[in-house]
Amino acid sequence: MPTPKIEYGILAPVLVVLAAAVLAVLVEAFVSRRYRYVVQTTLSFAAIALGLFTVILNKDVSGRFAEGSVAVDGVTIVLQGTILIFALLGLLLIAERGFQSFTAQASTLPGSADEQRALASGLQQTEVFPLTLFAVGGALLFPAANDLITLFVALEVLSLPLYLMAGLSQRRRLLSQEAGLKYFLLGAFSSAFFLFGSAFLYGYAGTTTFDGIKLQITTSPGNDLFLLVGLAMLTVGLLFKVSAAPFHSWTPDVYQGAPTPITAFMAAVTKVAAFGAFLRIFYTTIGGMVWTWRPIIIAISILTMAIGTIIAIAQKDVKRVLAYSAIAHSGFLLTGIVAFNKSGVGATLLYLLTYGFTTLGTFAIVTLVRDAGGEVTDLNRWSGLGKRSPLIAGIFTLFLLALAGIPLTSGFVGKFAIFSAAYESGNISVVIAGVLASAVAAFFYIRIVVLMYFNDPQEDGTSVVIPSPVTAITIGVCAVATLVLGVFPQPVINAVNSLAMFVAG
Repeated sequence: MPTPKIEYGILAPVLVVLAAAVLAVLVEAFVSRRYRYVVQTTLSFAAIALGLFTVILNKDVSGRFAEGSVAVDGVTIVLQGTILIFALLGLLLIAERGFQSFTAQASTLPGSADEQRALASGLQQTEVFPLTLFAVGGALLFPAANDLITLFVALEVLSLPLYLMAGLSQRRRLLSQEAGLKYFLLGAFSSAFFLFGSAFLYGYAGTTTFDGIKLQITTSPGNDLFLLVGLAMLTVGLLFKVSAAPFHSWTPDVYQGAPTPITAFMAAVTKVAAFGAFLRIFYTTIGGMVWTWRPIIIAISILTMAIGTIIAIAQKDVKRVLAYSAIAHSGFLLTGIVAFNKSGVGATLLYLLTYGFTTLGTFAIVTLVRDAGGEVTDLNRWSGLGKRSPLIAGIFTLFLLALAGIPLTSGFVGKFAIFSAAYESGNISVVIAGVLASAVAAFFYIRIVVLMYFNDPQEDGTSVVIPSPVTAITIGVCAVATLVLGVFPQPVINAVNSLAMFVAG
């Protein structure tokens, strides 16, 4: 049996991050708690930066590698680069509490009671760093997988750390652990559907490779039962990961219960990875069945937009509002799948980029509104935020307007591109539904703006804390990206469109 040929240089983005994750586990086991935070953050940021550098080196690569189980092409490069950028910003938020604790520890005497309190307040949760790196490694592999087995392994490497990370909140432990348990149980169901679908597709094609399945569909067209059942179950697994209706019920509870930095990381990175896999499967593997699956995806897209926008109106918690907003945006993104043209690929990649920056910045702002018990997410207590902290309220307003798709923000550019691609393909119904959903969504975004600027502040102990340097960097980068991509998006659009191609064959 010949030795498998593995192109380590081309697979370096995934391998570097996963190797760092393994090293981070060893750091947890053998490095003193006093120095663990510094070692873990240095290792994590270095791994993400090196991974991003290797992605740039692969920008001209196109082909199938690791015995055909991984496809690297322009779409993979854009998705992996986007994931690593968002992972870097997400890690800054995740490291924020430890940064404050480390600063407090550094200013105290070794062995003193103050040092022990600083250690206890945040540095003991350094296990979040290896979990984050494993999740990033799975996210990098997920959109590049060219084989059902590789796709499932990537899905589990991405998902399992997130189940644990959702339950890491110390201040709201019961709510956080409930969120982690719900995410785990529903995620297990979706994984089961995914596996059943993979088994049926293997029974249909006699192979687990995407190329083999595509060849079988091309050479043996017809309503084969195994193919249809397998495709349906596989799609259910993917729809769960992107929070599409009717498989969205986990999203509000998990977004609300998980620590806000984890929610931000999850909302940005997971959506990019999952939609990357969606694009590869639906555009390259089962594209020959477009007339079979397109009506179903249209219906799911419209249903997802409707549920996300309508139910968000009734929410009183800012994290639940953002959760239903994420559901609605999944519906918008599905219009790029429906388009099934080159414009649809580029528009989806652009939308993921714009949405990720906006949602990371939004959740970063949420971490700053606090009282003596921690973060304040009750919208009623955000009254008068514009008078308490005009700068923070102004930046939050920018992010909300971007989520609503208001012109001169990145959200408008993303929505215009993805709706244009769907219109170009002749799918007018999903475009009309998307425009109507955007109009409804604008109501609950503007409602928060009105609450912040036109209501008087309440004397309930709510305040806006001064962001630490790491949080300030995240908010600043996201705000600048939201503005630049809204005012001067053409260079980014050209770069994305030039890379929005799948490997030939």
